[in-house]
Amino acid sequence: MKLLAFSDIHCDLAACAACAACAAIDDAATGARVLHGKSIEIAGRIIRGIGCTAPPLPPLPGQSCDLTEAAAEDMLNRFDRADILITHSPPQGVADVLKGQGSIGSTAVRAAIRRLQPALVFCGHIHDCWGQSGAIGRSIVHNLGPRINWFDL
Repeated sequence: MKLLAFSDIHCDLAACAACAACAAIDDAATGARVLHGKSIEIAGRIIRGIGCTAPPLPPLPGQSCDLTEAAAEDMLNRFDRADILITHSPPQGVADVLKGQGSIGSTAVRAAIRRLQPALVFCGHIHDCWGQSGAIGRSIVHNLGPRINWFDL
């Protein structure tokens, strides 16, 4: 099975069109689901997700959905298993360096990855780190960005 993954499209209509066209070519677009605190099962694989920014960044009026680390941890602790974890924020220490501020990834996301050990973790949020990958235990973390990223599962 192939998985098309991307993040942080924001208002980039060209990136959105490119990803949609790519999905249509492979007939992968069957509908979208919000995974914030939820899960789905596809082909026997458990995919879980959490949206919003954790930890909160400086205010971006009308542009930011934030969670405290405690709230993110509470949501992630409800998950008992994940083959793929999709998060908005990267885990602390992997693809999370913001120019001028250093590492700003989520400790709650990192702890969940250590506990669940999903094969794949997809994140975004930190634009300076788009395309970067790293590992936490057996889990491979990818900060996707608005590019076309195909993964073989």
